[in-house]
Amino acid sequence: MSLKESIKSNPRLKKIIHWMLIPTNEARPRLWVKLFVNPFIHKKGKGAKVRRRVRMDVLPFNHFSLGNNSTIEDFCTINNGVGDVQIGNNTLIGMGNTIIGPITIGNDVIFAQNIVASALNHAYSDVTKPIHSQPILTSPIIVEDECWIAANVVITAGVTIGKHSVVGAGSVVTKSVPPYSVVVGNPAKVIKQYNFEKAEWIRV
Repeated sequence: MSLKESIKSNPRLKKIIHWMLIPTNEARPRLWVKLFVNPFIHKKGKGAKVRRRVRMDVLPFNHFSLGNNSTIEDFCTINNGVGDVQIGNNTLIGMGNTIIGPITIGNDVIFAQNIVASALNHAYSDVTKPIHSQPILTSPIIVEDECWIAANVVITAGVTIGKHSVVGAGSVVTKSVPPYSVVVGNPAKVIKQYNFEKAEWIRV
């Protein structure tokens, strides 16, 4: 059994380790984790930039990677507490985004401003308990290569956005998007798809 599995299987030990890494009732790692642990575990590619005002709630027990020549702009929050966050090469994460793993963002992707992409949900089935006391549920988000996600979009858990797709501003994406599609609205619906035979975008 690996060290990680041993910790997970021992609730008391898991609680102690968690407290050592994160203050009680917080998502942000302790300063010693940010300074002396994360830089040696998480991967940051050549030319990658994380701006000074980014809130990096990343912990060592899940993966975080930022590809070559990719940038995370100011006022973003990146959280890998419940799942890996992996961002490819030549990708821009614009100002004010919130990204909660597990999420994989491909190469050459543009995230505009104020986007929420959260693969986390809270169970609420037991009405005798407050929601914060019930289990956390996760379902991975995948944003494939060359996508453009416009401002103020919400991407919900379990969604895949196919290659070279566009999500219009203010859309709420609750279902997976086929490759080479344009989607808009709440809930987001496909309005255009690229036709390779005609070499043009066709309205659906």
